[in-house]
Amino acid sequence: MVKVTYIEHDGTETTVEAAEGDSVMSAAIANGIDGIVAECGGSMMCATCHCYVDDAWTDSTGPRKEGEDDMLESAASEVKETSRLSCQIKLTADLDGLVVHLPEEQV
Repeated sequence: MVKVTYIEHDGTETTVEAAEGDSVMSAAIANGIDGIVAECGGSMMCATCHCYVDDAWTDSTGPRKEGEDDMLESAASEVKETSRLSCQIKLTADLDGLVVHLPEEQV
């Protein structure tokens, strides 16, 4: 299992465990994390799973996947250098302890 900590815009932290291979988005949905809407279910057709990867983890999660930049253009909250679509971050053992910050609004 891989631990992921979600930090809401108000500072509330929730840590969950998810299986390797799950996405950061699917782990959030399975654990009732507010702030990840995921309207398209992870098919990279919206930006309602927008998150900010914690600075300490940006190298580990890698660069944005092809198409993420296009989808992030429609994000409801500010897009930053660390912005990612959480559906495109697959959990691996190397990401155990990952921290992501959630924007104030998704839709």
